[in-house]
Amino acid sequence: MSLSTIGSFIQAVAQRLEISWVAGIDGSDKPLLDEEEHSRQQTLVGSLNFIHPNRIQLIGHAELGYLDRLAGRTRADTIRQLFISEPAAVICTDGMDIPGYLIEAANSTETPLLASPEDDQRVLNNLQYYLSQELAERETMHGVFLEVLGIGVLLSGMVAVGKSELALELVARGHRLIADDAPEFARIAPDIVSGSCPPLLQDFIEVRGLGLLNVRSMFGDTAIKRSKYLRLIIHLARLDDESLAKMDRLTGSYSTRNVLGLEIPLVTIPVAPGRNMAILMETAVRNYILRQAGYDASEDFVTRQRIAIEETAAEEDG
Repeated sequence: MSLSTIGSFIQAVAQRLEISWVAGIDGSDKPLLDEEEHSRQQTLVGSLNFIHPNRIQLIGHAELGYLDRLAGRTRADTIRQLFISEPAAVICTDGMDIPGYLIEAANSTETPLLASPEDDQRVLNNLQYYLSQELAERETMHGVFLEVLGIGVLLSGMVAVGKSELALELVARGHRLIADDAPEFARIAPDIVSGSCPPLLQDFIEVRGLGLLNVRSMFGDTAIKRSKYLRLIIHLARLDDESLAKMDRLTGSYSTRNVLGLEIPLVTIPVAPGRNMAILMETAVRNYILRQAGYDASEDFVTRQRIAIEETAAEEDG
């Protein structure tokens, strides 16, 4: 895995948190995570902790006050303990004056020492969000990722099955393109997989016969969505007569697909001449929304059928 460096991290969050370098600039190439797998168990960012050191240690007024109250030798030992744990960076918050002993220790150990005028809680919240995005487990999947009726939907299928043409029709119907061909997915929370588009492919879709098209230029900014949580996969499949005959006409073809450890609902839609695939895909998404709300049309139909049979039997007995 390619690990982000503290230098790229600072570049990403510097403007929002007004972070500036104080000392230890020679450590800008230090990775945010150690390569050892156990480092993933380490807390990435938090207030100063000597027992279970964070990869990024935050020092606010309370922590600095504690350090300043220590006697000279005790404070020197404490500072040595702070930097011997090799944190990726130490960030002083609240715009406070940074004492010389921290600057000296940071320079001698090549540990980035940074400062922000923001309070420690705001810094902590922003860094946790950034790190969850930047260091999340990732996977690139073949298909077209779209926002359909507010739901993140991956359109998958074999090459030349018609994914891009269908995606183009959906965009023309008011839905939004996120990524064509190679969307990137990241597990940013235990129950959330987020999808986005690689920068090189942003705004583009490839349609056979037409080549590359710029969706933003053709349909406007509202036709593009930067990212979306993956909630549903719709798989387009060319099925032979035997496979079609085996498909349950009452319940349809529903299953799941494992994406980065999460089971994502998957619907298989047969592709055949004359089928309006855009309407079928919109309907599949609407049905997914109903299922999430607890309604299942097949169960409703079976219940109605059972009630009708019971009522008919009661009438005959009467």
